[in-house]
Amino acid sequence: MQKRKWYRVLLRRRLIVAFILLLQLAFVFIAIFYGSRYYSIVSSVLGLISLIVSLYILSNKSKSAFKLTWIFLILLFPLFGGLMYVLFKMQSSTRRFERKKREISTKISPLYHTSDAAYIQASEALPQYSPLIRYLEKFAGFPVYANTATEYLSPGEAKFECLLRELRKAKKYIFLEYFIIQEGVMWDSVLEILKQKVQEGVEVRVMYDDMGCFLLLPKNYAQTLASYGIKCTVFNPFRPVFSAVQNNRDHRKIVSIDGKVAFTGGINLADEYINVHRRFGHWKDASVVLRGQAAWSMTLMFLEMWSSAKNTVEDYSLYLPDMTPSAQSAAGFVQPYCDSPMDTENVGEQVYLQILERARDYVYICTPYLIADDNMMSALALAAKSGIDVRIITPHIPDKKIVHTTTRSYYHDLISAGVRIYEYSNGFMHSKTFVSDDRVATVGTTNLDFRSLYLHFECGAVLYDSPAIASIKQDFLATLEKCEEITEKQCRGNIFIRMWRAILRLYAPLM
Repeated sequence: MQKRKWYRVLLRRRLIVAFILLLQLAFVFIAIFYGSRYYSIVSSVLGLISLIVSLYILSNKSKSAFKLTWIFLILLFPLFGGLMYVLFKMQSSTRRFERKKREISTKISPLYHTSDAAYIQASEALPQYSPLIRYLEKFAGFPVYANTATEYLSPGEAKFECLLRELRKAKKYIFLEYFIIQEGVMWDSVLEILKQKVQEGVEVRVMYDDMGCFLLLPKNYAQTLASYGIKCTVFNPFRPVFSAVQNNRDHRKIVSIDGKVAFTGGINLADEYINVHRRFGHWKDASVVLRGQAAWSMTLMFLEMWSSAKNTVEDYSLYLPDMTPSAQSAAGFVQPYCDSPMDTENVGEQVYLQILERARDYVYICTPYLIADDNMMSALALAAKSGIDVRIITPHIPDKKIVHTTTRSYYHDLISAGVRIYEYSNGFMHSKTFVSDDRVATVGTTNLDFRSLYLHFECGAVLYDSPAIASIKQDFLATLEKCEEITEKQCRGNIFIRMWRAILRLYAPLM
């Protein structure tokens, strides 16, 4: 009975928000059509706004797919299309957040660079990947690290067990940043350890995305955590107003423990990720744990986002761990990175593109969504046409049916180019991994879709010549045995299916 009441409260909150949004739209429409005695003048002005907005869209630096979608909407709604763009995109709140994040980034970025030795060593040892290493370190600002052990964890149950072990070892601080946190076996187990660590004097911070947890946590859950002594902030609290900044969600998953151990990957803190609760069959996911110097990079990523969300500045160097290499050094190199929608640099996309470009033998990819722009589609197709063994695993059981239908609309073009596509028959594939040529891999949070690549805050880690790369490849090949390969014939469909897919492709940038 209590559970039903809880869901009724959540549903009521969602309905109220939807009602307020619709009310705002209705107010704009009524004000224009019925509240004005000069309809012809108003319509002319709105038409002019749409024209000016269209020219602005064509001239800005956004992706062509976004431009096409907005231009199509303006053509479809010539009066309101331009006005909606102005209301949605051109807002001071978005610009304020962007400026704030840029200021904090300027203060924190020097702390990433602890030594140039790893960069020189990695560039000499990995000439094939030196352009990627150089791009991430010298341009994007994310150094490559040596002396970091890596462990690949899949599925979610493996990450869960490892996470609990590492949390219990914390001595100074624990930082957690997640898109989704939901009460249940997984989060409750983590929370018990966090409460115990607070009693031991460990500093604990938790940050979660408000949209990701909108129907999963009570509205004032941050105060609940604060009552346990846990510092908590909610990223980008959802407000029922049309706002571009509401579209930029914190999709990252980061755990930093004392700056010496860090986790990232696709696994959130909810029971479906460890298959305690099954909504879409078996949930297949992946994570990576970094032990050593590269963990500091993930710590700084967390602190930068924390300060941006709370609009605070602190002495970040206080959290710097001892960076002296351990007696047992780890093989290979690690380069953590993150991506922000607040600039024009699509770091996650560039990592994927460069792995594809530098492949010589194979590229194996896991992604829950395959809704890519022309650059990614061309890179995948070109690699396959060049003789590279390109294989992609996507889900067979969807979590969002329209998104899955859109994903399938991309199959035909890729398969005809030589890309082999598989669907995970057992359930939902949520891993976000690339592995290539036994020498490079990335595990992170970035899906192959517009939202992850261009609209969300994301993160990941590139592994070079790391023992974990073999585990990622082995896991991919083992997963293939539980997949169905999609043929070109299966992709055709009838004329109505093809038309529906074409319409969905047009709106793909908004999904």
